[in-house]
Amino acid sequence: MTAATIGTTQPAVAPAARTAPSRGPGRSDLGIALLFILPALVGFCVFYLYPTIRGIYFSLTRYNILGRPHFIGLGNYTKLVNDALFWNAMKVTLEYVVLNIFFQTILAVAIGVLMQRLTKNTAVRAVILLPFLISNVIAALVWFLMLDFQVGIVNELLANLGLDRITFFGGDATAIPTIAAVNVWRHMGYTALLVFAGLQTIPDYVYEAAAVDGSTEWRSFWRITLPLLRPILALVLVITVTGSFQIFDTVNVTTRGGPGNASRVIQYYIVQKGFAEGQFGYASAISFVLFVILAIVALVQLRLLNAGESDLA
Repeated sequence: MTAATIGTTQPAVAPAARTAPSRGPGRSDLGIALLFILPALVGFCVFYLYPTIRGIYFSLTRYNILGRPHFIGLGNYTKLVNDALFWNAMKVTLEYVVLNIFFQTILAVAIGVLMQRLTKNTAVRAVILLPFLISNVIAALVWFLMLDFQVGIVNELLANLGLDRITFFGGDATAIPTIAAVNVWRHMGYTALLVFAGLQTIPDYVYEAAAVDGSTEWRSFWRITLPLLRPILALVLVITVTGSFQIFDTVNVTTRGGPGNASRVIQYYIVQKGFAEGQFGYASAISFVLFVILAIVALVQLRLLNAGESDLA
């Protein structure tokens, strides 16, 4: 009798289950991202892109608000080149920009460093930021009254000290420096807080290592603080320069471009040509030239200061 061989059967292996292709995270989040971006995109197109394109079109026309625009090509730009008041307005604006940027940046860096080294109290930051929370018009009116030639408290103080009164807003040589001083007072707190925020990114061990090597506070400021603050200083300069070129409200409520043309900045000249004289086409041409100038200045600043690079990397 032969023994029966018992064959062992192995269980069948189930075929690998087919998995449905998964959607990538970028594809699934794209719709939600676009939904969140949509309100800002609509606002940008309605309030920035469309007015810019329409303004460029108006700059090529002769147009006042009561009639239809008539296309004249580059006629407004040809007129602009030969406009002595335009060049005077650019010169006055550049004078204001240089004064405002120079003193505002120096004071902001000094205040930011002092806050970093002496105190980080929140109340101190609030006090420093307080002038920035005041409206430009209100700040200008308050200083206009304080610096009045006859009854201003500053000139009263000078008179009591036996000094001559100063025509702060009424003098050809003092109007723009006074306007710059008012705006430096209002904006330097905000700029100082930006610098202070940049100082928080510099690690303490850098200063400790420098102190071990015998570096003084002054040398550490020039060799460590300023180079490591380059990205934030580039941001500050771009913001302050573009804002300074657009100064209008302080001039409008104090000097109105006077005396003569001593404080007629470019923004005031644009408003005067457009709304006072009805030359909206010419005002649009000046606005577009200012837009190009600001774009070039911002790009040059960012490139020269290497704003996208940091020495901490």
